[in-house]
Amino acid sequence: MSKRPELFLPDNWPAYYSRAKGCTVWDLDGRPYTDFTSCGIGCCLLGYADETVNAAVVDQIGRGSMCTLNTPDEVALADLLCEIHPWAEKVRYARAGGEAMAVAVRIARAATGRARLAFCGYHGWADWYLAANLGETDALNGHLLPGLDPAGVPASLRGTALPFRYNQIAELEAIVAAHRSDLAAIVMEPMRHDPPRDGFLEKVRALADEAGAVLIFDEITAGWRSHHGGIHLRLGVAPDMAVFAKSISNGFPMAAIIGRGTVMEGAQQTFVSSTYWTEAIGPAAALATIAKLRGVGAVARIAEIGDRTRDGWRKLGERHGLKLKVGGLPALCTFAFDQGDESRALMTLFTQQMLDHGYLSNGIFYPTCAHTAAIVDDYLRAADGVFADLAARSGRGEVRQALRGPIAHAGFARLT
Repeated sequence: MSKRPELFLPDNWPAYYSRAKGCTVWDLDGRPYTDFTSCGIGCCLLGYADETVNAAVVDQIGRGSMCTLNTPDEVALADLLCEIHPWAEKVRYARAGGEAMAVAVRIARAATGRARLAFCGYHGWADWYLAANLGETDALNGHLLPGLDPAGVPASLRGTALPFRYNQIAELEAIVAAHRSDLAAIVMEPMRHDPPRDGFLEKVRALADEAGAVLIFDEITAGWRSHHGGIHLRLGVAPDMAVFAKSISNGFPMAAIIGRGTVMEGAQQTFVSSTYWTEAIGPAAALATIAKLRGVGAVARIAEIGDRTRDGWRKLGERHGLKLKVGGLPALCTFAFDQGDESRALMTLFTQQMLDHGYLSNGIFYPTCAHTAAIVDDYLRAADGVFADLAARSGRGEVRQALRGPIAHAGFARLT
């Protein structure tokens, strides 16, 4: 869903690539583009085709990526994850974020013997999550996609997934008060765009303890970018379980569910298993990625690139008289045009014009270690000319006429 061309530039986006390296992507005709979008939906924090991680994977492939026995890298990775997160004692593995969240929820339900879940934000495609849209109202509006039809999700799950908004503690308090005895877990991203206010995370932690519910932090997107490990380490609130995927292995499928021992014992009471959760490429990639992220000082580098880009967007908006909303963490930075009904057309035209300059670009940018200050400056110089053109066309009422295809579709609208 996040790679659909319609989200970027309908009818004109280069949907397929021939190769990718660093922060450069080549299309099927060999044309290079510098990536200033989500960079593999946030997977490749070191940059595409990182040589160190690729070497570890190639070495493991040469020694066999799967057999009847288990790779010792599983143990090494578990030790490392628990060292980085001292509150955690046990680890389970999967190979993708959505399935890892489903595993975490299953374990929480098994550990507590309860059914209901309170959640905030986006957590994947599984039935437990989409069940929030079963009923008279669209409970996921603002969390996922407005009007999302939960086709295929059993109606019997109605009322088991209860949404609350980030920094709105009263909404969670109401859920806990109404469902205290049957609340299995509170599931949320510890932070995505806005920082927690007024002790929000501490209050969530206290509510989970009060209700006897498992607190699950989804670190699939935020993890490793703003703090080595999970961003919850920087925020100072420990969950009962945390889930990692995406950048933990720099583009190779890998996911980890870590947790307190008593909670993770729930995995022994239920069935969570898959053949490919024991292949050896994912752990090898994760070990190499985590080591290199720390070695190159990825957190500081990412923050510098993100800050430089956000500041550039703000200055360009002011220079050309275009109203912008610039937000997000430096590692997950975003901007949107705030020009009323014309906003989405302006963003589509921005993407079209930047593509002509050799950039994959829209309103979302997840910096990587492959981006440099010089690359950002080149990008902003190109964006300067594009912003000038957008402002002129907006003044003349000619934005839509300049588009070579339809206006881009709306994407996620998260409450975190």
